[in-house]
Amino acid sequence: MKNFIHPDFLLEGKTAQKIYHEYAENQPVIDFHCHLSPKLIAENHNFDNLGEVWLAGDHYKWRAMRTNGVNEAYCTGSPPFYEKFLKWAETVPNTVGNPLYHWTHLELARHFNIFELLNPKTADSIYHKASEMLKEEAFSTQNLLKRMKVEMVGTTDDPVDNLEYHIKLKDFEVQVRPTWRPDNLIKTDDPETFNNYIEKLEEVSGKSISTFSDLLTVLDERHAFFHEAGCRASDHGLDRMYYSEDAGTNPEEAFKKIRGGSKLNETETEAYRFRMMQELCKLNHKRGWVQQFHLGAMRNNNTRLFKKLGPDTGFDSIANPQDSYKISRFLDSLDVHNQLAKTILYNLNPADNEMFVTMIGNFQDGTVPGKMQYGAAWWFLDQKTGMEKHLADLSALGLLSRFVGMVTDSRSFLSYPRHEYFRRIACNFIGNEVDKGVIPNDPEILKNLVEGISYKNAKSYFGFQNSR
Repeated sequence: MKNFIHPDFLLEGKTAQKIYHEYAENQPVIDFHCHLSPKLIAENHNFDNLGEVWLAGDHYKWRAMRTNGVNEAYCTGSPPFYEKFLKWAETVPNTVGNPLYHWTHLELARHFNIFELLNPKTADSIYHKASEMLKEEAFSTQNLLKRMKVEMVGTTDDPVDNLEYHIKLKDFEVQVRPTWRPDNLIKTDDPETFNNYIEKLEEVSGKSISTFSDLLTVLDERHAFFHEAGCRASDHGLDRMYYSEDAGTNPEEAFKKIRGGSKLNETETEAYRFRMMQELCKLNHKRGWVQQFHLGAMRNNNTRLFKKLGPDTGFDSIANPQDSYKISRFLDSLDVHNQLAKTILYNLNPADNEMFVTMIGNFQDGTVPGKMQYGAAWWFLDQKTGMEKHLADLSALGLLSRFVGMVTDSRSFLSYPRHEYFRRIACNFIGNEVDKGVIPNDPEILKNLVEGISYKNAKSYFGFQNSR
């Protein structure tokens, strides 16, 4: 019987199979947005077992396990990883139809050459075989990246980070670049938490921050430090875009108020966040970075478990549709002064797909192919249906051929088959369009399209062919 993961997995027709195997399969990987630990890469860490590398911190799996009736202890608690893994193995057969089923078996196949289906009967043998392999030098964090043909990794890093591990990795053959993630600068709801963060900035910069102008000076210096360490991108995880007609030109009073321990009102909050984001984006433009906006997550919905477990533990969901007016006005507020950097907008609500694609078209200016990007199907949408809709909407309303492609957006070192997953889905989408006569069966067109969205577009867009 044919293995579930086989050479033509997800490739329905001959055309899809041909373009995948000839143009996509062997392309290197540029993973310009993920949450891997640079410390674990720098230390060339070996994981003790399959449970550790798969289940520690993976809120996708925790969410599925809870849905399957697994006690929370086996998700975020203290039982041994072997016991947690057995609970995951009980869950896997029930994830059929969910991308977790595909990802699980792709990772077993690509990393461990295991093609058995994971279930309670096979769990023990799979666990011990994979765990023994993980102890080998070939499965250290650095070698895992090299074996998956990863050329570049973009981690996620706060402005207060000293980037010591990125600096240690400057001669590693895989580029491990920091990504500036300054979200804490707009988290003003709790003045105490905000001020604690500003104090961390003071400590790392060695400068006092008593005014908004002081803050901008320190941020410019930290931005420059990140640039010297190889950073070429920012990332902003926002619930939505901010815009205020009342922003004015002086946010000093709002900053003074919150530094004094008082909460901002709703109008002040919107105005401050709008101005702060403007200034951050101006820094990105100043140094020629790419800026990414992950929009539309409704986070930490379960108050009881958020208090117990903290953020990023699997209690987030898709939010309401985005405010197109505020997205437009925010981008225009930068473009009108010619300070809009290359920008990637990631959307989490599929109802907004067409709005996002048409929005980026408003700010293409002919200076860079695909300057404004509709980012890869993200989080709850990085599954077969979500990717297919993403590809169809981008094809219909933008230029699919300029799309910069997939990211893992993952904390797991085993997640790199997600790039393969995307490439297979994309080639199947394109191949089916060719077979229907919608796209010409022209080798040059297909080669440029598939190689571009698999690898080449990202390499050019971020300028990673250049040295640091």
